[in-house]
Amino acid sequence: MSEFLDLDEVQLDIGRRDRCGFSEVIYGEGKTKETILKTFRAFAEKNVDAFATRVDTDKGNFLQQQLSGHSFRYNEVARTFRLFPINHTETEPHGKIAIVSAGTSDAPVAEEARETALWTGAEVLFIQDVGVAGPQRLQAKLPLIKDADVVIVVAGFEGALPSVVGGHVACPVIAVPTSVGYGANFGGLAALLGMLNSCASNVTVVNIDAGFKAGYVAGLIAKRNPSTN
Repeated sequence: MSEFLDLDEVQLDIGRRDRCGFSEVIYGEGKTKETILKTFRAFAEKNVDAFATRVDTDKGNFLQQQLSGHSFRYNEVARTFRLFPINHTETEPHGKIAIVSAGTSDAPVAEEARETALWTGAEVLFIQDVGVAGPQRLQAKLPLIKDADVVIVVAGFEGALPSVVGGHVACPVIAVPTSVGYGANFGGLAALLGMLNSCASNVTVVNIDAGFKAGYVAGLIAKRNPSTN
């Protein structure tokens, strides 16, 4: 049996969940709202928990109108759209992901990571505005994140926060550089290079503003944690 659906402009990979752990995710930027709708309806026919990223307000409003008979969640800040399966019920989460952001300006990327992590089925703890400019704020939150299976740290400017967090936890830290910062930040490049050069051995790095990638990888880590299966 074919593992993809031919939707003309989209070849929908319906076998990805069995191969890779989670179903295919729709990248909304550059796609028309009609194409995204067609893809969501194809997922709905297969009763799949569908997820799209980079869905702007115009596309999000259109999808909400067209899918009004379905259960969905649109996060305008994260620019994510999730279409729940028919008769969706909440299940016991597997694993715990902590998401820590340096500042409120990093919210769109942190929210994208959060929505993605929730879509993977993990328990998610979300902590905002604890950047290195006020280190006492992170210190106060450390007891909450120390039992996480993986920590996502979102930061712009010089990108120092993941290294600090990495020195306090015994789990993988996924660093997400954001394009937030003044001119010498170079659209997130300074934060990216700072994170890549982290001296904390448990820190690994995804691309600039790639909240989705961090949430997805964290979901895989949490899902494979033997203590939660």
